[in-house]
Amino acid sequence: MQSLPNKKKIINDPVYGFVNITSELIFDLIEHSVFQRLRRIKQLGLSYLVYPGALHTRFQHVIGAMSLTAQAVDVLRTKGIEITDEEKDAVCAAVLLHDIGHGPFSHTLEQVLIKEVHHEQLSLAFMMMLNEEFNGKLGKCIQIFTNQYHKKFLHQLVSSQLDMDRLDYLRRDSFYTGVQEGVIGHDRIINMLNVYNDELVIDEKGVYSIEKFLIARRLMYWQVYLHKTVIAAETLLVKAMQRASYLANNGVDLFASPDFNFFLYEKPGAEQLLNNPEVLMRYSRLDDSDIFLSIKVWCDHSDKVLSDLCTQIRDRHLPKIELKNEEPFNPSRVNELKQQVAKQKGISLEDAEYYVFTDSVSNKAYSPEGFNIKVFYKNGTTADITAASDQYNISALAKSVTKYFLCYPKNI
Repeated sequence: MQSLPNKKKIINDPVYGFVNITSELIFDLIEHSVFQRLRRIKQLGLSYLVYPGALHTRFQHVIGAMSLTAQAVDVLRTKGIEITDEEKDAVCAAVLLHDIGHGPFSHTLEQVLIKEVHHEQLSLAFMMMLNEEFNGKLGKCIQIFTNQYHKKFLHQLVSSQLDMDRLDYLRRDSFYTGVQEGVIGHDRIINMLNVYNDELVIDEKGVYSIEKFLIARRLMYWQVYLHKTVIAAETLLVKAMQRASYLANNGVDLFASPDFNFFLYEKPGAEQLLNNPEVLMRYSRLDDSDIFLSIKVWCDHSDKVLSDLCTQIRDRHLPKIELKNEEPFNPSRVNELKQQVAKQKGISLEDAEYYVFTDSVSNKAYSPEGFNIKVFYKNGTTADITAASDQYNISALAKSVTKYFLCYPKNI
């Protein structure tokens, strides 16, 4: 890797202002090609079809989360928590790389291009690869990411219900979508962080900020991440990819970039992707542009279904979507809609499933199990946030809410 003389940089972030890069390790990771790919992957998939400003990237998000992590470490140090400079670099690197395994359009296509592989597994695979390239400098980073490091609270900064990932994406996604319900007091939350019995806790003065954080997370899920039009758009993209995969399986020639073509036709499995460096590097060259360029070209494909689905995505002619809370949609109604679509478009009932589809989405803003959020009192005791809060709705946020959706063309 080429050595650059000045590795102390400042990034001007529209959410937090100036972000300082003071570590050579962090600078070198940011400069690496597999990290730079995150500039070409949108943070919120197709949400920009609903919120036009939501064009920010995974690159922006992880830079912000890394900055918050550095702030959190500095706050903990002022409270007497021992964190060495090497550990600070390691935990910042873990946060910086935690999303490096995301594929095109982030979560939308996570189980479509490669099945049974989650982006966290791919992030770890990339970390292992980079660790070899960086001569073992990511050893502590990997230990922290996998929760193998002896200071467990460092892992909680990376992955927990009060991690820096969540603090950043709520604040950042709110900023770019213009949805004010997601605005949180991240500065106060960070300044209220503490460590007790090797666990990340929140000082009791920060209870109200945590309440606001949990409520904001719930609202952002229903208003942005699981907005019904976003669900319709992203499920339509999944259907287009499924149709393309079906055609590829049957030997139909499809336009695709060389790396996208490899995954479309060769269909490498989880074992190949995680254990074969060549396949992993092919994956590292995939981004949103590979997918959307194919979508544009496929609009003119001879296959009527693929062409129609891609044209709907390109021109934002999205299906109608209905939501309900109580129970799944009646199968007889779903079948009736499929028959109408098949007749109207002159396609088979099987192909009508690309146009009429039903599923469910769930939202659970807080889970008391695992790395729960604990409030630290002056007398040295702790309590879960649901017990510490005097707001009944905080306890209610621990309950999972499921909504069922049904999509079908608007003109039937």
